[in-house]
Amino acid sequence: MEPQFWHDRWAKNEIGFHKSEANPFLVTYFHELALSKGSRVFVPLCGKALDIPWLLSKGYRVAGAELSTLAIEQLFADLGVTPTITRAGGLDTYSADNLDIYVGDIFHLSKQMLGPVDAIYDRAALVALPPDMRVRYTAHLTELTDHAPQLLICYEYDQRVMDGPPFSISSDEVLQHYQHRYTVRLISSIDVPGGFKGKCPATEHVWLLRK
Repeated sequence: MEPQFWHDRWAKNEIGFHKSEANPFLVTYFHELALSKGSRVFVPLCGKALDIPWLLSKGYRVAGAELSTLAIEQLFADLGVTPTITRAGGLDTYSADNLDIYVGDIFHLSKQMLGPVDAIYDRAALVALPPDMRVRYTAHLTELTDHAPQLLICYEYDQRVMDGPPFSISSDEVLQHYQHRYTVRLISSIDVPGGFKGKCPATEHVWLLRK
């Protein structure tokens, strides 16, 4: 999947994946990570998600990675904050109090650039990537964050009926990516009301990954 695909989606405002409120699974299950206030949470492929202001409002620091500059400009505009912008390693870093967003290809983000994080919240990254990129992504994410614990949200549906993104991620695939790196626990499975995009039955899974 080429970066231009996502740039075009943002430019055309074809962002059905963007929700008008914080993700309810984040609100319900974030406590499972058992983080203290002030902990730094990494949100890969974050877009302008309202999950970010929710995390900030609860006293956490947030780091994000996003391909689209437009998305991050809209995020900071929505927050009513003017970021400080610096460039290093081929990425632009948009920073404000308790918030750092690295704009560009996440595979260009290094552990040194990101700095320490205490947990990962992945609602939109793994499901956005095709199978070959998911293998590379999960390895990179684990190395990047030094195996930080993770709250992972995935869809599962019959991809013969409809293609992604967001792509279907089976329970077996989650285990293939992560069980040799983490203790993996499924903490919730809920059927998507009306099916996925109204086209086919789907289930949303919430996973807790710990070292």
